[in-house]
Amino acid sequence: MQRFIPSLLAAAMAFSSMEAMAAAELLLFNGKVYTAEPGQPLAQAVAVENGKILKVGSNAEIKALANADTQLIDLAGKVLMPGMIDTHSHPVMGAMASLRANLYDEVLPLAELEQWIIEQDKAGTARMGDLIVISGASSAYWEQSAGLGTVFNQGRWADQPLVLDGIDGHTGWANNAMLARVKIDAALVKSLPEKERNYIGHAADFTPNGYLAENGWDRVRSQYPAPSDADMLGAAREAVKINNQVGVTAWMDAAANAGDGDSLFELRPTEQDVGVLPLYRKLAENGELSAHVAALLITHPQSKPDDLDVLVKVMQQFQGVPNLTFPGIKIFADGVMEFPGQTAAVIDPFKNSLKRGELLIDPKSFGQLAVAAEQHGWIMHVHAVGDRAVREALNGFEYARSLKPEVVPHSISHLQLVNPKEFPRFKQLGVIASMQLLWATAESYTEELVKPYISASAYQFQYPARSLHEAGATIAGASDWPVSSPNPWNAIAQASTRKGPLGVLNAKESIDRQTMFQAYTLNAAKALRLDSQIGSLAPGKQADLIVLDRDVFTVSDEQLFDTQVLQTFFAGKAVYSAEPGKAVAQAQ
Repeated sequence: MQRFIPSLLAAAMAFSSMEAMAAAELLLFNGKVYTAEPGQPLAQAVAVENGKILKVGSNAEIKALANADTQLIDLAGKVLMPGMIDTHSHPVMGAMASLRANLYDEVLPLAELEQWIIEQDKAGTARMGDLIVISGASSAYWEQSAGLGTVFNQGRWADQPLVLDGIDGHTGWANNAMLARVKIDAALVKSLPEKERNYIGHAADFTPNGYLAENGWDRVRSQYPAPSDADMLGAAREAVKINNQVGVTAWMDAAANAGDGDSLFELRPTEQDVGVLPLYRKLAENGELSAHVAALLITHPQSKPDDLDVLVKVMQQFQGVPNLTFPGIKIFADGVMEFPGQTAAVIDPFKNSLKRGELLIDPKSFGQLAVAAEQHGWIMHVHAVGDRAVREALNGFEYARSLKPEVVPHSISHLQLVNPKEFPRFKQLGVIASMQLLWATAESYTEELVKPYISASAYQFQYPARSLHEAGATIAGASDWPVSSPNPWNAIAQASTRKGPLGVLNAKESIDRQTMFQAYTLNAAKALRLDSQIGSLAPGKQADLIVLDRDVFTVSDEQLFDTQVLQTFFAGKAVYSAEPGKAVAQAQ
């Protein structure tokens, strides 16, 4: 086949290209433009046409593309970047929790907690039907289960079902009135297999103490009254709004087919399990979905290859919805690290129980499931907290690569513990490390609920961002909202300082902000399988842009943490302004 263009045709195409670039609908100039294109220096200006990047360059180059109809925005030296991308979020759930009584991980003395709950109930934010449900409860409460029972199992609470919904999504606490509602009692606990029994906190006589984890917790939260369709749509709308406010214009919804109350760890999806997907479709129909949603469909950890066929049918129901894509599936490999849950799968046993947590995937068949996903053209996104879960997930991907060497951008999220033997395997296998580095902090979760129970060698590799990066892994940013804030600037700064109320968590694993900027832009776009469309400012890519209130390249880490987004553009259209009309100067 001829691989050159005759000179006359080339000349005609060149002229046509110049003519096409003669004008732009939007110019942003006089700024510090970070493109996220590898090796490209800061530019000054960007031209946008038809919702896409037309050109990036100097002020003079970009201004030459203006005509009388072009909108001109003088950035006045401000930083312009691609929209931020979150590779692991549950935004509708996060927004719904933000609209309810929410502790946001704060630990109050029990007397203050009771008074706070009473006030929230009076304010009308605490109830779901006749239940009192408090979102965002810290795992630090669970070792106070007896004290919680003393307060919330008597008096006004004796007949009032009350639940503390753990912020981690894996644990919670319920008072006796709620336990009775869902029929959790000593007889049930005694009848369960040991694995399931361990998910329900109990005394020696099997009497439950209110603490619940994993499918034990599912027994409670599955009984929440279903929110109304209007409330769910309002939460979806709020999710888009909150993300746009912090500069996020794309995310991976890490369980898009799971409904409110579904067991995320035991879900065997059907064609009817569509979760929040109808909400995204409705927003798109209304022109309100100002974000790219890469929807992952969750499936059972030990699914067989044929089980994936039902997910095809779910995806087909939502084909063609603008800004909604289906890159693949989500799998839980384990649970959580913190005491008393300790359901994360670890290599060295927990010191207190001498158990190795719960590995949810079957190492003998997980590789076959990865192969089946690839045959569908999908990536797998794996929840793996413990080092044993990380290892077995990588083993499965290694099996897939042994059959087909072509790299597929699977990803592993959370990565609280990673054994050093696994560091180089991420690059070798092309697996993306989706990390919530806002969690890389010395606080009760890492120091009091983890450190005493794991080996010293494992502890020093909590959230090992630098080790993974230096081994060549692709780091992608993530929040796991509502487990933590969706604000990427908090996580970017925390990745560098790793400071917390109890000191610094493994300072040698800190990672610089430049790497984190890439983690939340082009690297994250790769995890969503959208890097040909978004993630950097390059001609032809969608014009998802954010303008910042400070120079994020030079401010201190403390100032970086508090970065504010002044304006967010999606496909070249302003979808958020901190102060409408004042965020950036409209040039005359």
